[in-house]
Formats: sequence, C-alpha cells, structure tokens
Amino acid sequence: MLPKRAYAAPLGYPRLLQGPMIGDTGPTHLTIWGRATGPLPIAFQYSKDRAFTAPLTSATVATSAASDFTAAVRIDGLEPDTRYWYRPVVDGVVDRYQSVPVATRTAPAGAADFRVAFGSCARIARDPVQRIFDIVVRESPDLFLWLGDNIYADSEAPEAIADEYRRQRKVQSLAPLIRSVPQLAIWDDHDYGYNNGDGSSPFKAASLATFRNYWANPAYGLPGTPGVFFEKHFGGIDFFMLDGRYHRSPNGDPDGPAKTFLGAAQNAWLRERLAASRAPFKILACGSGWSMADGEKGDTWAAFRTERDALFDFIRDRGIEGVVLLSGDSHVGELNCIPWSERGGYDLYDLVSSPLAQSPSSSWIDQQPEVRMRKVYAGGANFGMLHFTPGPQPTLTFSLFDEWGLMPWKPLVLVPADLRNGVRSFERLRA
Repeated sequence: MLPKRAYAAPLGYPRLLQGPMIGDTGPTHLTIWGRATGPLPIAFQYSKDRAFTAPLTSATVATSAASDFTAAVRIDGLEPDTRYWYRPVVDGVVDRYQSVPVATRTAPAGAADFRVAFGSCARIARDPVQRIFDIVVRESPDLFLWLGDNIYADSEAPEAIADEYRRQRKVQSLAPLIRSVPQLAIWDDHDYGYNNGDGSSPFKAASLATFRNYWANPAYGLPGTPGVFFEKHFGGIDFFMLDGRYHRSPNGDPDGPAKTFLGAAQNAWLRERLAASRAPFKILACGSGWSMADGEKGDTWAAFRTERDALFDFIRDRGIEGVVLLSGDSHVGELNCIPWSERGGYDLYDLVSSPLAQSPSSSWIDQQPEVRMRKVYAGGANFGMLHFTPGPQPTLTFSLFDEWGLMPWKPLVLVPADLRNGVRSFERLRA
C-alpha cells in the first residue's frame, strides 16, 4: 500500500489557500473571491438550507498564473435580503479544508436599516493579531469598506504586493468578517506603491492588476480610464469610492487648475453621478483626508485645494444634497467639518477612521482642520460605523469604535435637513 504522502501528491488536494471572501453583493447576486493552490477552476455550492439538502452550484471560473490563481465568482438569480450558505468547490471537489458552510446575505432591494463599517491602514508587520476585527464582527455590519493602506506593500513589484495580500488574508481575526460580510475596497499610497505615490509611477498598471486580483469590487474605473474608483448603491444609499492615486499630480506641484487629485475623467464621472443620485445620503470615500488638517504641503486634499473647492462649489451650485465624506490614512480617528455653509452651501463632514492595525500617530493631534468636531482619538486601532435608517426622515449615525469595543466620543447624527444649501449645522452638532 502506498504511504499517505505518495497518495496525496498526485491527488493534489485542490483547495483555497486564501479566502473565501465576500465581494460585491446586490439584491439578487453575490460575488465570492478565493485563491486556489494552482491553476484550478473555482466554483461555490450554495443553499438557503444549512444542511445543503438541495444545493446549487455556481458557474466555474478558471484561475491561472496571470490572476495569481485568484477568481471572483458571481452568483446571480438570488433573493433580496436573504441568508445563503456556501462552500468552495475547487477542481470539481468540495474543499476538504473548508467543507463546513459559511453564511452571508444578499443586499436589501430598497431603502433599509443597515450598518457599514469602514477603516484604513492594516499593517501585519506591526500587528499580526489585529484584534480590532473581533470587535467589527461583534458589531455585525452589513458591509465593510476598506479605504486604503489595506496592506503595507511599500513596493512597486507585483510579487511583493501580492505576498502582502496573502499574508493579510490569513489573519485569523479577519476570517469571520470577510467570509460573511461584503468587502469593497479602494487603495491609498502604501497599497498603490510607495509612500505618497502619485500618477507618475511607471508601475501603476501592474499595481492595478494586482489590486484587481485580490478584490471583488463591482467595477474598476471606466472604459479608457483605469483606476479603482466605482459607484455602489446599497440599501437606498449611494457610495462613491474614489481613486486618489492613479491620476494624481505630485503633492509638491503648485496648486492651481492644472493640478489634479482625481484626474479629469474621474472628476467628470463623479460630478455626473452625484448630479444623477436621488439617495438621501451620498457618501464620498477617499483614502486621503478631505480637510485642511495636513496643510497645503501634505498628502491630502489640502494640497489640491483648487480641485477640492471646485468640487464643493459644484455640489452647492447644482443643489446636490446629502453629501458626506469618508477618509482614512491619518493613523487616528477624527471627525472634522468643512463649513461650506459660509460659502452658501452646507457643512461637509469628514468622517475619518485609522488605523485598523498600525501604530497610532500623535502628529495629527495638534493639526488644524477647518473645524474639529471631536477630540482626535489617538489611543490605538479603531474603525468607523455608519448606521443608516430609512423613513420620512432618514438618519445617518457615525460612531467610532476602539479595539475594546468602546466609543471614544459621542456619535454624530445627521439628517438630510442638515445637508442642504444655507444650513449651518456644525455648531449645533459639535460636542
């Protein structure tokens, strides 16, 4: 009889090395990501019944060296707001390492009461345990947004970037979250390439290809305009996930009309989609901070004030209501305000969460945004939570959670009436 090792070699034990991870999810579809042991086809069995008495199987997606043996498998024809159990099938065989099914949910079909967690800056070299994700799981969000520096590759070599993704996906505390909650992502400098990277990088196309291998977003830029930006409608709310690196001018260039953060095509796309949105809240998510806290020579929108202010003026002039800003990067939790009510618009709130798993920073404590709504939280890892409620008067509640599950300051509650031209709200809402 052959020893077990000899028997295993030709069998190959087809399985996922990383994942599964839930990606883009809608009312009638799920997307599930995984990385196989080699160039093997990946599919997923799924069922509304945990016992899998009558399971269905998704279409099969082939993996290859070009995709680093990853695949994002989309399952259509599902029911809205419904729990489904699933398990991976690799090379036609249920993954023997992950044969126990995992549950996830499709998105609601319309306006809903739901919660979105978000954060940035996860550096496994500084924090291999990442207990913050235990708290995220405890709080049961319906969606998770990664706002950049999702890994610290600090390299333009695709092999190094991919290896950091593999290491991060194996973090034990992260597994329950990514297997059950939809994950959507944009990048910032450390997962784009090097610190403060911009559009001049000759390796950005290769970096984008690696990013696409390891995330399962609904889109990546536009035809003819590469990038990681996309729009997502979930639970009656519109999310605009922005790319602040691929088309970015160098931070040190003189500010003015020729200096760009988003690039012309992404900027035009964002304006068009904002004007078309009828959602009560429109979330603009970016890796770099929106306020002036970092100063005009920093690595945030403050160094691109001409473009930023033109966007805010467009929102005012077109009467676009309900815009709220998200960002990360600063290694502290922040709640800032840009009081555009002083310019005939309304007050724009920048909700900041950082880091998920990285050393906190004290350098931002004394920096001066336009308005600080809450004291800077520099006590360690944290994540943000957005709670949306529908109805005649929808609400958005922003809370910050630390790694013990405590909220370091009073949540911010916004209603659409706060986010309309001519309304000055920050003095009333400041703690």
